[in-house]
Amino acid sequence: MVNKPSSFRKMMETSSLNRKTRVVLALDISTRLPKENRGNARGDLLERALFTLEQTNEHIAALKINHQLLLPLGLYDLMQEIISKAKSSSLPVIMDCKANDVEHTNRWIARHYFDAGFDAIIANPFVGWEGGIQPLMSEAREQGKGVILLAYMSHPGATEGYGQQVLPTNSTKPQPQYLLFAQKAVKWGADGVVVGATYPDKIREINDVTEGKVPIYSPGIGAQGGDISEAFRAGCKYAIVGRAIFESEDPGKSARDTKDKINKALKELK
Repeated sequence: MVNKPSSFRKMMETSSLNRKTRVVLALDISTRLPKENRGNARGDLLERALFTLEQTNEHIAALKINHQLLLPLGLYDLMQEIISKAKSSSLPVIMDCKANDVEHTNRWIARHYFDAGFDAIIANPFVGWEGGIQPLMSEAREQGKGVILLAYMSHPGATEGYGQQVLPTNSTKPQPQYLLFAQKAVKWGADGVVVGATYPDKIREINDVTEGKVPIYSPGIGAQGGDISEAFRAGCKYAIVGRAIFESEDPGKSARDTKDKINKALKELK
């Protein structure tokens, strides 16, 4: 079954073009919430997140949220302030939930995140299409939202899963798992694939498979050692950057510097 990409992809392209940036801010600010002062700690976390978003706003194309921020703030609680802040600036908001479950669970995962205001979710294709990715995609299309698939993560252990050699159905030749996921991203009409910037060779291989039909989102730049120029030369379309921005003394400057480095790399490619 082949799906068509959603309006989310156009939303990303418009935001990127209007702001002249390919940076997706991973707002993965992390903290413990002590029992004796949990309320104030949540308030401080929200304040820091909103401040970072405000400082970086003009230099980013989208906002990505992970569990580090969502769990302490709550989906329908304080997280709504961050989503509203992004929406007021026409920033797409991506939920990095790495959905990877059976049909009814995946469908409710999608419903809750989309109802809460997220424009796209990231999902793990290991779960397969029927009863896995299909209900996510179906829910997304019904609401005009996006689904981005993991193809190769940025951490060292990614090779154990995404990099393993597998024997596809009706084939006698093993293939790398990540290339099969790239093929499925095209077939299923995914709105993007995640490929770690720490593996530019994998970005290049996956880009060759997708033939530019599915935009590549690359995390791992900065704190994990991924190189901006190498990632974009290999075929990355959007750089997902977190700690290198929000842990800096001046998040706005760090976001601007990252944007400028990417734009310079893109200019050199022409």
